[in-house]
Amino acid sequence: MYLMYVDEAGDPGLLQAGSPTRYFVLSGLVVHELRWQQNLDALIDFRRRMRNKFGLKLREEIHSARMFNRPGALARIPKNDRLAIIRAFTHEVASLPDVSVINVVVDKANHNPPYDPMVMAWRILIQRFENTMSYRHFPGPANPDDKGMLIPDFTATKKVRGLLRQMRRFNYIPHQPQYGPGSRNLLLARMVEDPNFKDSGESFFIQTVDLVTFLLYQKLAPSNYIRSKGAQNHFDRLSPILCRYASASDPQGIVRL
Repeated sequence: MYLMYVDEAGDPGLLQAGSPTRYFVLSGLVVHELRWQQNLDALIDFRRRMRNKFGLKLREEIHSARMFNRPGALARIPKNDRLAIIRAFTHEVASLPDVSVINVVVDKANHNPPYDPMVMAWRILIQRFENTMSYRHFPGPANPDDKGMLIPDFTATKKVRGLLRQMRRFNYIPHQPQYGPGSRNLLLARMVEDPNFKDSGESFFIQTVDLVTFLLYQKLAPSNYIRSKGAQNHFDRLSPILCRYASASDPQGIVRL
């Protein structure tokens, strides 16, 4: 079974409704059950190194954006050291064995009501997860009958749960232009159970995918601090784990809506 941990960055509302962000980013970190413990051990070892070097306690959450905007108790760690933790975390994540990341970006400047950025991003993310499993394109262990489960951070739980249930019964995908008008009903066949929502503070894997969404968002719209430190391209360091099968038209496999 494949587990996909999911998090987001940016506001999901449209610009016309007063959204403060142009982009909405949704990322899914995929790990096979047979590599889960190995990757967890690597993340725990990383956190121990951060504790010994910077005083970051294992129970303290790495919420990447808040490390700089609302650090709370982490304000005791100098800001430059917090950025050093993010850099080290990025290097660690890029080296995780047999992990893959699917990324979806909604540029809300291209959309008008009643378009729902969150629903569309989730629909695409789930479909790409299903397709990549079906074609056995994820690295590492693979079985012909592997299934998948969603493990998102707590966000729009009712909407995401309803969407997944709907896609098991109705999932109309428009034909490619060369095939003319119409659509196909491509029902999900590999997704099991409802999404298993988890608190990011209780999951190193959710914190890991939170890092991915943060880095991708900063690549698209870097903050003044990130730009001043030349960190706006740290997302590119994740190249070894990017799922390029998600979008053949993008060199990093990012699905752009």
